Amino acid sequence: MNGSDLECGNETNNIKVYQRYTYAIIYTVILVPGLISNVLALWVFHVYVKETKKAVIFMINLAIADLLQVLSLPLRIYYYLNQSWPFGHALCMFCFYLKYVNMYASIYFLACISIRRCMLIIYPLRYTATKRWRDRTWCAIGWFIVCVGCLPFPLLRKNSDPAKTEESDICFSELPMVNLSMPSGVTLVTLAELIGFLLPLAVVLTCTWLTAASLSEKNCVLQDAGEKRKALKMVLSCAGVFLICFMPYHITFPLDFLAKSKKQISCAFKIAIQRCHPITLCLASFNSFLDPVMYYFTTDEFKRRLSRPELVESFHLHRRISCSTNEVKTLQSEQEG
Repeated sequence: MNGSDLECGNETNNIKVYQRYTYAIIYTVILVPGLISNVLALWVFHVYVKETKKAVIFMINLAIADLLQVLSLPLRIYYYLNQSWPFGHALCMFCFYLKYVNMYASIYFLACISIRRCMLIIYPLRYTATKRWRDRTWCAIGWFIVCVGCLPFPLLRKNSDPAKTEESDICFSELPMVNLSMPSGVTLVTLAELIGFLLPLAVVLTCTWLTAASLSEKNCVLQDAGEKRKALKMVLSCAGVFLICFMPYHITFPLDFLAKSKKQISCAFKIAIQRCHPITLCLASFNSFLDPVMYYFTTDEFKRRLSRPELVESFHLHRRISCSTNEVKTLQSEQEG
C-alpha cells in the first residue's frame, strides 16, 4: 500500500462520521417545515383544482412526491444518528428508492408546470380548453417513467452481509455497489444525466425564455401583461428550484460514481467528492420545502387561501359541518331508539 492509499484509509472513518452528521442535521432541518408546508399545499389545491386549469394537477402531484419523501426522513434521521438500521433490508431499499423517485418526479412535474404555464400564455384559447384528464394522463405517464427509470439505484446496491457485523445494519448510501463495468456504468450515468436532468432543464429554460419574450409583444394589453408576469414568475421559480436543488447534485453525481469505481484515482479527489456529494444530495431534498414556497409566491389563490381570514373561515366552516353531522347522527340514533 502506497502513502496515498494509506492516507485515504485513515480518512475513511472521518468521512463516514462527517456524512452521517451532515445527513442527520440537514434532514432534520427539512422535516418539520417540509411536512407542514406540503400538507397545507395539498389542502389548498384540493379546493383550488375546482377553480382553475393553471397546472394545478401537476402541482398536486409535485406536492405528493415531496410529501412522500418527507415522510421517509424520520427513518433516515434515526439511521444516521444511531448508526444502525433495525427495520430490515426491504424497508431500507424502499426508502433509498423513494429518495430518487421524489427527485426525478419533482424534476418531471416542474417541467410540466413550466410547459403548462408557458402554453397557456402563448396559446391561451387552445390550452384554456384543455381537459383535466389530459393532465392526469401525463401525470400517470410521468410516474410510470420515473418509477421504472429509478429502479437501477436500489438494484445496483448489494445486500448487507449478515455474517459481517460491520455490514449487518448499514443502509442507504453506505451500502456497497455491485461490480459494474466502466462502459455500463458510464452509459447509465449518461442516461440519468441527459434524460433525468439536462433535457428537463432545457425545457424549463426554453419555457422561461418564451414566456419572457411574450411580455415584449406590442399587442400585449394590460390584463394580458399581468397574467404573463405571473406565468413568468412561475417558470422562473421552477428554473430556480432546478438550479439550486438539482444542478449541484447532477454535477457531483458522475464524479461520485468515478470516486466509487475501482479505477485508480487521486486520494485527494476521492475525499473531496465524498465531502461534496452529501451536501448536493441534501440540496436535492430541499425542493420538498422550496416547492411550497414557490406555490405561495407565484400563485395568488394559494396565498389567499393561506391568509388568516381564509384559514379562520375554513376552520369555522369545518366545525359547523362537523357539528351538523353530529346532530344528524344524534337525531337518527334517537329515532332508531
